[in-house]
Amino acid sequence: MSNVGCRVYLKINRPGKELVEGFKGLPVANIADEMNRFSCVDARIKPFNHTPLLGTAFTVKGRIGDNLLLHKALELAQPGDVIIVDAQGDTVNAITGAIMMTTAQKQGLAGVVIDGAVRDAGELKELDMPVYAAGVTPKGPYKDGPGEINVPVSCGGVVVNPGDIVVGDEDGIVIINPQDAVVIMEKAKAKLAKEQAIFKTIQEGTPRDKSWIDKRLNSLNCEIIDDYYK
Repeated sequence: MSNVGCRVYLKINRPGKELVEGFKGLPVANIADEMNRFSCVDARIKPFNHTPLLGTAFTVKGRIGDNLLLHKALELAQPGDVIIVDAQGDTVNAITGAIMMTTAQKQGLAGVVIDGAVRDAGELKELDMPVYAAGVTPKGPYKDGPGEINVPVSCGGVVVNPGDIVVGDEDGIVIINPQDAVVIMEKAKAKLAKEQAIFKTIQEGTPRDKSWIDKRLNSLNCEIIDDYYK
């Protein structure tokens, strides 16, 4: 009988490395635009350093304030994995700190995302591995369990499945289903190229067509009043 709430799945359908690497250098905002602004992790989950995040989701669902399953995940995760911890958004106890995260970096993990709190913020800033979390507290975790590994989890309001592609930068994190990845990637690359062309025209002082603004306001029957507010 399956022990729901205390299970560890050892296998993940990881996407190919080439597919994941295709998102390297693409701004999260461009990717999100091409996903109709969905699948973006909540803004309260922020980066603790400037290292870009890119890898494959290795999911952990833990009890509030407890990191037993994260310790187990560090034994199982492979280089290139991003450990995503569903700590239910609770920030009373830190789920991890510098020792565990330095271990993760040494093992070649691509990053760690905690929907909860961390501690040792100063040390995390110096890591070459990205760490994201919802808060900081010196209060440490418990190690009692239960929890699950490599099941669907919730992180910042987004459902994350094991094997999803995780991309993050200073704006935040977006989660991509590998089945949609090729189309999203190509659209995001086109979006980036378009924006780079816009930046070039701005630098050159070329006027941009902004007629769409008034067209939109007209469609809303917006009043344009040539007078002071009274």
